[in-house]
Amino acid sequence: PWFQPGAPPVVLGVGSLTSRKDFPTLVRAFARVRAARDARLVILGDAASPSKTAEQQTELKALARGLGVADDVDLPGYVANPFAYMARAAVFVLSSVHEGLPGVLIQAMACGCPVVSTDCPYGPAEILDHGRFGRLVPIGDDAAMAVAILATLDRPIAGERLKKRADMFSVERAVDRYIDLMFDQG
Repeated sequence: PWFQPGAPPVVLGVGSLTSRKDFPTLVRAFARVRAARDARLVILGDAASPSKTAEQQTELKALARGLGVADDVDLPGYVANPFAYMARAAVFVLSSVHEGLPGVLIQAMACGCPVVSTDCPYGPAEILDHGRFGRLVPIGDDAAMAVAILATLDRPIAGERLKKRADMFSVERAVDRYIDLMFDQG
């Protein structure tokens, strides 16, 4: 229901409910965004066990309540198809302190969703070409993240441009490049 026409824009986070994903920073950034304009936050994901998921959700909900934004934050847990959310969100935010290759960032872009990401090691700066395809912010900086979210809501990068960039990281392209390297006689 939060994705209906005319509803406030939705900020989306997706990932495991672990300290590595740093969703508390996203919630704090969202509270700053919410102070400036109507918006909603949805965080999809779970933890290693149902009890750990409940614990993490309780902590994030308590933080949202303490910041006065609980009514605009939803934590539905694990969703088998996050792409439907990504295709409808106004902005996807990766708040991680560390990543390997953040596939979720590529997936959001492939859905045409504008993105904001922490400039964490490793991957986001390369995927976003150092800010050309989405705003990069320092790790743990909720103020900078809020500014980037607001700027993205006001001036999103075109979905088609994001989709083309995401294609650069497709399996097919990786295989083609690998084959080219293996058989390059040059």
